[in-house]
Amino acid sequence: MNDDFLLKKLNERQQQNAFRRLILREGKTDFCSNDYLGIVRHQLIEKKLGENASTAYKHGSTGSRLLAGNYVLAEETEKMLAAFHDARAALIFNSGYDANLGLLSCVPQRGDTIIYDYLSHASLRDGIRLSFAHSFSFRHNDLADLEKRLQAATGTIFVVTESVFSMDGDQAPLPAISALCEQYGAHLIVDEAHATGVVGATGEGLVQHLNLQAHCFARIHTFGKAVGCHGAVVLGSEQLRNYLVNFCRSFIYSTALPEASVAAIRAAYTLFPAMHAERAHLQELISSFQTAAIRWEKGVSDTPIQVVIIPGNDQVKAAAAALQAAGLDVRPILYPTVPAGKERLRIVLHAFNTLEEMHLLTGMLKS
Repeated sequence: MNDDFLLKKLNERQQQNAFRRLILREGKTDFCSNDYLGIVRHQLIEKKLGENASTAYKHGSTGSRLLAGNYVLAEETEKMLAAFHDARAALIFNSGYDANLGLLSCVPQRGDTIIYDYLSHASLRDGIRLSFAHSFSFRHNDLADLEKRLQAATGTIFVVTESVFSMDGDQAPLPAISALCEQYGAHLIVDEAHATGVVGATGEGLVQHLNLQAHCFARIHTFGKAVGCHGAVVLGSEQLRNYLVNFCRSFIYSTALPEASVAAIRAAYTLFPAMHAERAHLQELISSFQTAAIRWEKGVSDTPIQVVIIPGNDQVKAAAAALQAAGLDVRPILYPTVPAGKERLRIVLHAFNTLEEMHLLTGMLKS
């Protein structure tokens, strides 16, 4: 079968020097992965599950939750997640992408308005694109622009943001956003993917850390980052849970996560809340990076995601290649993933990174 029609777009990507390839990590020092607390690196979930070797968890669920794929462990885990995150109800999804896509495509209706931060994750934006609601972005973390959008909104209004932004590492001004939502009767939806496990005394996320959980219509916590496994949960009211079970296509028409995956989620939630030393070490590394002098513009972030702006795909790829050659696994983020002129190194810090590794990294970024 002739598939040469694909070449035009592939050639365009190559001409932009933005062609993506899968690469192996090859034992380099990890400044790339989202394993912020080292749960995956140190196989903590496997060790935790191994403590109860008599329990054999199934690796298949045999169907969607509405058919053959529901089971006691899934429902018990949802109750546990709701309790930990101080929510009325919880519904597990197969991934953060599924959760965001499903929630935003099915809840807002024709005539409603979705207002989202311009830097919201692709999974949020894809869910918004599938919705029949009107949608408008507001400038990143810009409260005046958000209020302007709120003043013009019609129908039921939804405001969507991340708590910690995946490409910049900065935080949303959630207290002010929440106050605007209250003022204009809007429903706040917060994606906590990069805050889960990291932000708050027990890694509960930014919303709870700020005691704003009662002011959110929905929260999405994903498990593929600091939590160290797979899946996601949407938190909200019992009514929202029932609505998603009835109308959310990415939930209804997906084979459910198997017991083995849900057991891993459950095990992770017994681990990361107590990882206080790991979160403290992360903060030490963050402070060290933020105070280091380097030759390029550095983003302001007090999260594990640190950004070095090196404009141009050619230039940022060259910088990343030099770091890779020195054994440091740092990846470039290229246009069109980020705006032209905002190409960057996305440096991710972990509880297992040492200060010596940090000094090697920042030393190379000086020259």
